Amino acid sequence: MQNQLHPTPKMKILTRGQYYGIKDSEQSFDGILLSQYDYTTGGKDSRTDWHYHENPYFMYVLEGHMMDCNKKVKSLCPAGSLMFNNWQEAHYGSRHSETAAGFHLEFEKRWFSEKDIDIRMLEGSQLIEQPQVHLLFAKLYQEFLLHDAFSKVTIELLMVQISDALSDLKDKGSAQNMPPWVEHLKELVHFEKSNLSLNHLSKQLGVHPVHLSRAAPKYLSVSLGEYIRQQKLKKAIPLLLNSNHSLTAIAYDVGFADQSHFNKVFKAYFNMNPSHYRKSLSKSN
Repeated sequence: MQNQLHPTPKMKILTRGQYYGIKDSEQSFDGILLSQYDYTTGGKDSRTDWHYHENPYFMYVLEGHMMDCNKKVKSLCPAGSLMFNNWQEAHYGSRHSETAAGFHLEFEKRWFSEKDIDIRMLEGSQLIEQPQVHLLFAKLYQEFLLHDAFSKVTIELLMVQISDALSDLKDKGSAQNMPPWVEHLKELVHFEKSNLSLNHLSKQLGVHPVHLSRAAPKYLSVSLGEYIRQQKLKKAIPLLLNSNHSLTAIAYDVGFADQSHFNKVFKAYFNMNPSHYRKSLSKSN
């Protein structure tokens, strides 16, 4: 349910194109605003003020470890995360790494009506977990960087694909009743790479392995094993955008046993292996 809190005198309202941080670049057309920001103000563990946004927007975390906090839930947003923030929903952001950067997709409300898309498509701010949507945002970001004569029509097509993908998502509303161990679990999955067995996670969380296995889908929307695979893939996508990272290094960095396993899981989700995905991006440059 969307939070309908009304602004207080101390609550900041950020209008179109306004974000905390330092703007690197921005593009705008037909009711859509694309922008990239470095979140370098303040130091590690710094946070913004409570604020609202005039328009709904997505934040795709390109680098660093972020936390997005509203009145209902605190969401861990490491690199590769995709966060939707609705308008009229107060929140603040905090940074938990020395550097961080994000890519924003902002909509003017008229865009929804002009494209005949239900403005209630996503109610309430939430993390978008599905890796297929992340791949579309990675493509959107690549077109943003390319910015040639064909980018506009490509971005319009990607917007339709993103809207179609998001229309199937449901806000399950389980976050309000989420036990504390769920956030701890998410942190373990993100930061630990070598030992993510059920027994290890059970000991770290103090939750019986049977209960952990049965309860995880209720709060994660997928099984525990599926969630772990998704998180690895989402961490990999921003790294694939940077050709300085070898595929072998990426595989180990995000927690796969080897590049072969990385290739197999990536292809199962995206119908292409990581090298083909990277080549498809390089052909655009």
